Amino acid sequence: MATAHIQAEFGEIAKTVLMPGDPLRAKHLVENYLENPVQFNFVRNMFGYTGIYKGKKISIMGSGMGMPSIGIYSYELYSQYGVENIIRIGSAGSYVKEVKVYDVVLADSAYSQSSYAKVQSGYDKDKTYPSEKLNAEIIKKAQELKLPIHQSCVHSSDVFYVEGGSDYKKLSEEYGCTCVEMESFALFHNAKVLGKNAACLLTISDSFITKEEISSEARQTSFDKMMELALETAVSI
Repeated sequence: MATAHIQAEFGEIAKTVLMPGDPLRAKHLVENYLENPVQFNFVRNMFGYTGIYKGKKISIMGSGMGMPSIGIYSYELYSQYGVENIIRIGSAGSYVKEVKVYDVVLADSAYSQSSYAKVQSGYDKDKTYPSEKLNAEIIKKAQELKLPIHQSCVHSSDVFYVEGGSDYKKLSEEYGCTCVEMESFALFHNAKVLGKNAACLLTISDSFITKEEISSEARQTSFDKMMELALETAVSI
């Protein structure tokens, strides 16, 4: 049955969901990659679709920005709709020169100052982790596609605009964060709590080092390498 945030009925959402932050990126993915898509969610314009990719049923749904938003959607997908795997496909800002604009990053952990996990279940550590099995499959598919990816800790921030500027050098040096985004810490935690699988692929959209930045339109439509890697992984799991 429908929840307060997702209007789908049980069975309308696939076991594997690809989850961009931007619902328009979800729409772009569906229009360009899925066959016979059916939209299962319109609530709050957080678009969700189920279709076929290379013969397999796959769903794609936006998460919105920030941990509270992805926390709600991922929890409901896992607990109410029988979803087993969520692969976040998002954008990030690079903290290090080695990770450049348009590079793809696979999170091997997420560091955060957030209280999300502590409030949700009492977990008081500052890092959460993706599913080893799902990450291993992504790495395998990246090798098959000859797509280079960076594997590293990512910074999941609660704050986009930081007074005085981000202390990104400290975050990189002390915690190993190569880039910043705003959702993975909560996604990984929900998966762990519920016994599900989660991973996070990111395309670098801007750099704290070079000050390069791509447009909002490009963020919706030009992350094809990451999207294809996520889709190929979804077919194989």
